[in-house]
Order: sequence, then C-alpha cells, then structure tokens
Amino acid sequence: MDLLTSFGVFAVSAMMVLYALEERGPHFVLAFAGACVLASAYGFLQGAWPFGVVEAIWAFIAVKRWRLRVSQAAR
Repeated sequence: MDLLTSFGVFAVSAMMVLYALEERGPHFVLAFAGACVLASAYGFLQGAWPFGVVEAIWAFIAVKRWRLRVSQAAR
C-alpha cells in the first residue's frame, strides 16, 4: 500500500467514525467536515475528481450543520 492509498484509507475511515459520533456534540460535526476536506484532497490527488468534488460538497454541508448546531446551543 502506497502513501496516497494510506492517506485515503485514513481520511475515509475518519469520516465514517466522526459521522457516527456527530450526535455527541458539534465539535464532532466540525471534525467530520475536516475529514471530508481530507477525503476531497485524496480524491483530487488520486485523480478521481468527481469524488473530490462530492467530498468538498459534504465538507461545506457539514460546516453549515456545525454552524447551525453552535447557534442553537447558544440560545
């Protein structure tokens, strides 16, 4: 397994774990967004640009969900 593949396995595994933990708090949602950015970078580096684009969209959605949760918690 080369370095790029290892990076991809880490990024996608982190996404799955952090997605499962999102209900525990908004910081997990933000961490999920970060893992999506890593997975997006992997997609572009690997040459699978549709995967990179989809993961970038997921990161954007996750950041929006994080902001919503933080604003709701402040009320």
